[in-house]
Amino acid sequence: MSSQDEQFPAAAAAPEPAAAAAEEEGMTWWYRWLCRIAGVIGGMSCAFAGLWNCVTINPLNIAAGVWMMLNAFVLFLCEAPFCCQFIEFANAVSARADRLRAWQKAAFYCGMAVFPVMLSLTLTTLFGNAIAFATGVLYGLSALGKKGDAISYARIHQQQKQMDEEKLTGTLEGQA
Repeated sequence: MSSQDEQFPAAAAAPEPAAAAAEEEGMTWWYRWLCRIAGVIGGMSCAFAGLWNCVTINPLNIAAGVWMMLNAFVLFLCEAPFCCQFIEFANAVSARADRLRAWQKAAFYCGMAVFPVMLSLTLTTLFGNAIAFATGVLYGLSALGKKGDAISYARIHQQQKQMDEEKLTGTLEGQA
């Protein structure tokens, strides 16, 4: 153990907040990495498409391009803080983003990706924000939870069928 671990044993034994939040929501490690990789690729697509969108004279295209580059920065900051290692507050923002629930990230990323498309509906904005929007969709799907197994669904269906039969026989006996 290092001297720092001896001074702060609780901090050394504490689990990573991102892993704890993901385990609470039932996200597997590979799905968490899929979401992060999609976020990084979405950030790159937003950055390149945003830069390309700024090379015009139409002010709405320029505004959409600037917003897309801002989206790229936020995606990099939240999903890959090592890309922003020279920004002092990058780790604090990333830790805060890791504590958000999956549906909150989904709403934030999807809303962030839709705004430039509403500003300027062009192929550049559509394709540039598609992967960022897909990142939000991935987080939204994880917020829905795991799919149930077939055995429990069959058991529930059997119970409902049995209750329906009991109701039907009860009404027939009541009429006779």
